[in-house]
Amino acid sequence: MSGNRQADWAFADAFVAEDDALVRARARSHVAGLRPVSPGTGAALRLLAAAGGAKAAVEIGTGTGVSGIHLLRGMRQDGLLTTVDSEPDRQQLAREAYREAGFAANRSRFICGRALDVLPRLTDGGYDLVFCDADRREYLDYLDEALRLLRPGGVVCFEGAFGRGRALDAAHHDDEALRLRELMRVVRDSPGLAPVLLPTDDGLLCAVRA
Repeated sequence: MSGNRQADWAFADAFVAEDDALVRARARSHVAGLRPVSPGTGAALRLLAAAGGAKAAVEIGTGTGVSGIHLLRGMRQDGLLTTVDSEPDRQQLAREAYREAGFAANRSRFICGRALDVLPRLTDGGYDLVFCDADRREYLDYLDEALRLLRPGGVVCFEGAFGRGRALDAAHHDDEALRLRELMRVVRDSPGLAPVLLPTDDGLLCAVRA
């Protein structure tokens, strides 16, 4: 890839500035050793939530609240974000981040647990958007659950679809890279999905459920 193309992508990914609440949440992610969504990915999530008028969304992988703030800012004022993570300490940091960003406590529901244990308990067809940013090796399983959870016209998104470049390079045969390639193939070829692969940061794979 040319230097100009890299500069273009870097500029686009940083195009939307982040406020103090997001900067603090991002700093907590780095301290915790986590990789939050990039500003460009966050802006894309906010746009998708807003364009779809999302009232109910599910986030798999709470982190420290960076992606959740973006989602909440795009959702309707009466929207509820259900966020799932196996680490309660991270969810406490996200609660603090949401509060600093000005969101009332009733705008979010925190569920601590393994995603594949939690998701089957959520309501069929009850959600407008599902965002996945957790174990990449489980993304195909998340897709199955998301298609059950989403209403027609709902959107599912997968962060990190490029696998830091490994999923795009056939020389890599590790489990994560192979599963990400399979995910991209399934989403692209499914007749019930309208997909797009956005080149923000490490790749954001999105699809609208028919």
